[in-house]
Amino acid sequence: MYLYQGDKVLKTYKIALGGKPVGPKTQQGDHKTPEGIYKIDAKNSKSLYHLSLHISYPNEQDRARARKRGVNPGGDIMIHGLPDAYAYLGVLHRQYDWTEGCIAVTNAEIEEIWKLVPVGTSVEINP
Repeated sequence: MYLYQGDKVLKTYKIALGGKPVGPKTQQGDHKTPEGIYKIDAKNSKSLYHLSLHISYPNEQDRARARKRGVNPGGDIMIHGLPDAYAYLGVLHRQYDWTEGCIAVTNAEIEEIWKLVPVGTSVEINP
């Protein structure tokens, strides 16, 4: 995952994705993570996954693709840390793509990202 400041890469992170990480997200419940460039559009300090940052999926192209297929594109995609019960895993969590379609980082990384970027920051997600 790449975080941008303007058109320059600010920071990169290794991530865990949805359970079916290859290929773009096409509909709700497909266990895929959106691929491409989105914006961080909200912060949630009360997340069950330590902290979370909502991304701007679905964008207009995502909605149009879903409409064409007659499906719901889904939403509520977050960059988040680990639940308290699994925080001890740290970077080991990345050995398995375990989210429902979100982007998971360690708790230390989500704390760093939280402080580093404001709402409106561009993020690029690549499996």
